[in-house]
Amino acid sequence: MADQAGWGQLPQRGRVELRGYVESVTYPAASAAPVFGAMLAPDVAPPGGRKQRVQRVRLRWIGQRKVPGVDAGTWLRCTGLLTLDGESPVMYDPRYEILEMEEDHA
Repeated sequence: MADQAGWGQLPQRGRVELRGYVESVTYPAASAAPVFGAMLAPDVAPPGGRKQRVQRVRLRWIGQRKVPGVDAGTWLRCTGLLTLDGESPVMYDPRYEILEMEEDHA
């Protein structure tokens, strides 16, 4: 499970390190600018869904149509500059490390 305290206190701007679960990915259309996206959540939704809303961070890699190893269901540790896009937190071109399932439950 990701560090819930870090997720609960996300700054509006600043460098952060987050561990989380990739809920979904977004591939750009062939005619669109190459920007690969992923939605990072602090943990996996329990069976039956979530009872309350959780903070999510959108990850965006500019100039990429695909990022190796980043797929829905992957656990990541991401480091980068967090900013707001409207009211949603986003990290552009974050450094990332793919985590094994065991590491996230430690």
